[in-house]
This record gives sequence, structure tokens and C-alpha cells, in this order.
Amino acid sequence: MASAALPEAVGPKKKSSVKYAFTCAIIASMASIILGYDFVLLLNFEDIGVMSGASLYIKKDLKITDVQLEILMGILNFYSLIGSFAAGRTSDWIGRRFTVVVAAAFFFAGAILMGFAGDYATLMAGRFIAGVGVGYGLTIAPVYTAEVSPASARGFLTSFSEVFINVGILLGYVSNYAFARLPLRLGWRVMLGIGAAPSALLALMVFAMPESPRWLVMKGRLADARAVLDKIADTPAKAAERLADIKAAAGIPDDLDGDVVNAPKTRTREREEKQVWKELIVSPSPTVRRILFATLGLQFFQQASGVDSVVLYSPRVFQSAGITDDDQLLATTCAVGVTKTLIVLVAAFLLDRVGRRPLMLCSSGGMAVSLVGLGAGLTVVGRHPAGATAEAPSWAVGLCVASTLAFVSFFSVGLGPMTAVYTSEIFPLRVRALGYAVGVACNRVTSGTVSMTFLSLSSAITIGGSFFLYAGIVALSWAFFFTCLPETRGRTLEEMGELFGTADATLLQAEDAAGYRLLGSQSIA
Repeated sequence: MASAALPEAVGPKKKSSVKYAFTCAIIASMASIILGYDFVLLLNFEDIGVMSGASLYIKKDLKITDVQLEILMGILNFYSLIGSFAAGRTSDWIGRRFTVVVAAAFFFAGAILMGFAGDYATLMAGRFIAGVGVGYGLTIAPVYTAEVSPASARGFLTSFSEVFINVGILLGYVSNYAFARLPLRLGWRVMLGIGAAPSALLALMVFAMPESPRWLVMKGRLADARAVLDKIADTPAKAAERLADIKAAAGIPDDLDGDVVNAPKTRTREREEKQVWKELIVSPSPTVRRILFATLGLQFFQQASGVDSVVLYSPRVFQSAGITDDDQLLATTCAVGVTKTLIVLVAAFLLDRVGRRPLMLCSSGGMAVSLVGLGAGLTVVGRHPAGATAEAPSWAVGLCVASTLAFVSFFSVGLGPMTAVYTSEIFPLRVRALGYAVGVACNRVTSGTVSMTFLSLSSAITIGGSFFLYAGIVALSWAFFFTCLPETRGRTLEEMGELFGTADATLLQAEDAAGYRLLGSQSIA
């Protein structure tokens, strides 16, 4: 690679580098707090999060039918597809940093419109805008964080998006409790509209973030990229090494040191976008094809594992397990949210120490065993009238609760945060944003399908049988992770091609480098 001749570590290590990247990751990941809160806001499945109050209030206040309410809640995943694809192109056009502002703007406008909605149509319009914001937030936060993080801490910092989603969910619980006693017409509007406040704060804080050095290099702004890398690299030598690697990945000759002032003009935006689609979908190289296959498989299995069914329907699961007291139901449901958040924090510290593959394999194996236990417990409990605690064996009820908590723990230590971390770091620079967006689209479609089919599935094969089915899917995911996902810990983003195949990637870089050499005489020294 371009950096092979550079010394591995020259100069004192800068303690401030990780702190600076940490601050950038925190700000970018704030979009995930809003995202998690928004997800919980409009869920219509039993007593989950803030929507347990909001859904009831909306239905009574606007006098809408169950079908209208289900459409309002379930449509989010499909609206987010628009935002995810738009984020991929927007981030390549105006930059990663300002795309975070766009995401915040969508969240803000959606929250305001829903909060002041006087009829179902207006509420749906606000839901659409918020859904687009969800797609933007899911895509841009991990991509930006991965590109500004040093390799030694990339897993830890990129996992913040998953951590903050769970923080948002917990804030949803708090919102539900705080505003549930407000008058009918006011309660749900406050729950929905209050999401505008953190959106505005995020939009302002973004201006304290630097732009992604990878995006700056891709646009020919080498001096700006060098300035950012000097702040986030461990040493000055590492900064120079990373710049050389990024230039090679972008197809810019290593001997070109000045800004490539005409780089953005070498292709029209339309032509450039078509080229990205061609490299990613239409005629991908073997390397990109393997990366795309790994991404789609990882994103699919995360949601096909049944995590939405376990988390979103946990009150129904607990009721089926014989826990019918409201206080006990609330306590066990909240325990799921708290457990999930705490374990994600543990995973964040392990990602760069243990590695991606060990955590992924441990996670999927534990999830499969947990789902078998949950399916077995619910099958035993289901044989008793209405799952009454008095008649169901206490061990079966305990197995259901323990298996649910074990499942969310294993999910949160691996498959939960790993999907964003792994997907954001393996794509080549030019197709990274759009590639991640394609992965998010697969994730959202799978999530929507699983969420909207769970009740029908459980009616057809029993609720216990549903979780046995999910256990089989998770077992398949273990085999997929073992065979298709190489370890990426400690690798720079520019080294990922070595894990999935390098020959064709080198040829592509050589083609682009030839084009940039023609601009050498126009560059700024």
C-alpha cells in the first residue's frame, strides 16, 4: 500500500486524538438518541415505551380505526428507506457533516408537525417526514463516525450509535411516565413534539464537528483533510500514513500534495452518481460483491433474528408467561430496556479489545440458545388456561423471563452494535455511503416484515413455535458469520480490501489515479 514505506510509529503519541474523535462521535451519534426515541414514540404493540400512552391518546382523540393506527405505526420502516438512500447520495454531495444537519432538520420538522397535528392526514405527513429523518440518521451517524475514528478505537466509537438508540428508547419510557397524566388532547402531542428540542440542539452542535477526512480527500481538498487527520491520528506519522492510504483509495497519486482544485468538476454529479451505482450494484467487482453480500447478510440476520418481536412484544411474551400484574409487567419490560442498554455499553469497550468475529459468534450462539429456552418455556406455559401463573409451572415462567433477558444481552453484546460498526467500515471510500444505505434498506425491510408478521405467525404456529423458528434462523446466521465475515479489528478503512480481495480494487484505483494525474498541473502546492 501507499503507506508501506512509512514508519509505524514516529513521534509522541497524542492523547488528545481519541478524545477529539470521541467528541465528534458523541455529537454525530446524538441523531441516534432522537432516532431511538422516535422509534419508541410510535409503536403500537402492547405497552412498549412512550407509544403505550401516545397510541391510546391518538386513537381516542382523533377517533381513528385500528387499521389506521397500525398503518401509522408500521409505515416508519418503509418511509425510512427513502431517507437511507437519500442520505447515501446527500453525504457524497454536501458532505457527511452537513448531512447530519439534514437528518436533524427532518426530525425537527416531523416532530413539530406531529405535535400540532389536528387530524390523521397531518399526523401521517409528520410521520413521513420523521421517517425520512430516521433513514438519514441510521445511515449517516455510523458512516461519519467510522471515517473520523482512528483504527485503534473505531469499534468503540462507531458503536455509540447503537448505545444512543437505547438511550433514546429509555427516554421514551421516561416520557411515557412523565406525560401520561396530561389531558387527552395534550398528552400525545407533547410526547411527539418534544422530540424537536434535541433535534435543534443537534443541528447547532454539528458546526463544532470537522468534516470527514475521507470525504475531503474524495473531493480533492487535501489540505483540509490533512488538518483533520492531524487532530484524530495517534501520531503525526500516523496522520501522514492515513492521508497516503486515503489518497490511494480515492485514486489520487501519492506525489500530489496540493488540493485538486478541479476534482469535483472532473465529472458531472449525475455521471458520478451513475458510476457509484455501477460499481456497487450494476457491475460490482468481486471485492465489492463480497462486501455487499456480507453487508446484506449481516443486516438481514440482525432483524430476522426476531429481536423486534422479543423487544417490542415483550409485554405479550410476559403475559403469555403468566405475568399479568401491571406493576410486574412494567418492571419486567423496563428490565429488558435497561439490560439492553447496559450490555451495549459493555460491547462498546470490547469491540476493539476482543474483536468483531468472537463477539459476533458468541452473540449469535447465545441468542439461538436463548430463543430455544424462550420457545420451550412459552410452549409449556401455553398449555395452561390463559397462561395463568397459578397453574403454569413456576420454572417455565422463570425460564421465559430469563431467556428474554439473556436474548437481549447476547444481542446487545454482538449483533446489535456490530451491524453498524462492521457495515460502516468495510466498503471502499467511493461507495461507502451508498453501500451503507443499501444495507440499512435491507435492515428496515426485514424489520418491518418481522414486526408486522409476528402476530399472524404466532397465531399459526403458536408463540413458542415462532421463537423456535427464529432460533433456527439465528443458527443459520452463526454459520454465515463464521464463513463470510473476516476480522476487521485494528485495520484501517483503506486496508479492508485486503480482507475481501485486492487485485480488482488495485485496478480501479489505478484508473482513477490516471485521471487525477491530468490535474496535477492545476493543483495547489
